Amino acid sequence: MRRIMLRAKLHRVTVTHSEPDYEGSVAIDGRLLDAADIREYERIEVYNLRNGERFSTYAIRAEEGSGIISVNGAASHKASPGDIVIICAYAEFEEKELAAFKPRLVYVDASNRITHTRNSIPVQVA
Repeated sequence: MRRIMLRAKLHRVTVTHSEPDYEGSVAIDGRLLDAADIREYERIEVYNLRNGERFSTYAIRAEEGSGIISVNGAASHKASPGDIVIICAYAEFEEKELAAFKPRLVYVDASNRITHTRNSIPVQVA
């Protein structure tokens, strides 16, 4: 059996631009892409915490250290500057691969600068 697992997450990044006429889908600061191991042109899922929009698109590289999260093209209608979004990438794994599997979770400050990384999400408590 194969399972689709969360492979990478950029948690609560702030949208800096929304460009309907720019080619490409979501431009992401290159340092964030590298930290999360998300490749340029890789499929990503974007979850907008402000308006509840959820959409699939692909990542493109923005300038390293710029803090840019630019939602472009048709996707620009689903997020605006200032919105907080979660960006995820998923992958398929065989059962035997899961024993060693750990996702890359990247957390940022209000300027989209990396504050810390983890490879697990804390257990939610009541």
